[in-house]
Amino acid sequence: MKLILLSGWGVDRRIWQPLAEHWPSTVEPSAVEWPGYGESPALPTPTHIEALAERMAPELPSNAVWVGWSLGGLLATALLDHLPPPKALLLLGAGSRFCSDAEDDGGVTSDELASFQFAFRRDPVATWRHFLRWQAQGEPNAREVHRQLRAQLGKTPHADTDTLAQGLMWLETLDNQAMLANPPCPIRLLAGAHDPLLSSSTRQQALRLEAAGHCPMLSQPAQLAARLAEQATRAHQEPR
Repeated sequence: MKLILLSGWGVDRRIWQPLAEHWPSTVEPSAVEWPGYGESPALPTPTHIEALAERMAPELPSNAVWVGWSLGGLLATALLDHLPPPKALLLLGAGSRFCSDAEDDGGVTSDELASFQFAFRRDPVATWRHFLRWQAQGEPNAREVHRQLRAQLGKTPHADTDTLAQGLMWLETLDNQAMLANPPCPIRLLAGAHDPLLSSSTRQQALRLEAAGHCPMLSQPAQLAARLAEQATRAHQEPR
């Protein structure tokens, strides 16, 4: 069973490396890059979802299970409108929208994202580094996870500024509520029980990973690999 692993904002496919030694023999994982990350050429900005779909079509086969983390999950869900659907889609640390403005629901508000975008325009690299610290906060040992993020990703993002700005725009605007209500393939939500970037309502809808936040691939790699393989197998067997 093929798994296509898709990373989130400001983070390239190296984020999945800690899972490499933990995958069961039943799965064939492949981490792919979004345009503008790593060695993948960037798309012109602003980018429309149709252009992203055209570029990503060879990377997102329909005979696989897609695993989208954070913004990668939002984008993978949006692409279901433009590409042949996969066997299943697993959303890790993602729901229908990035921002949550419901009172006392937790997560990231629209005002917080707007402030982050403003800071990014002033100093992209410093804001990216702040984001690494932010998404590590929900882990049992946030300092260690942040250290791992810095060791894996380096001091600067492996994506150009325009690509990162486009990603923030997608975080602001993507709304997949209709797709999740009537999906063309099985969709499963997984979330760290202490994910600081998700609303409590999204975490309650998801299969929760205990003792984990937004980066379970770093704090719980063995457990995450097993859970993804298990959920992919179950979803893969559901009638389409």
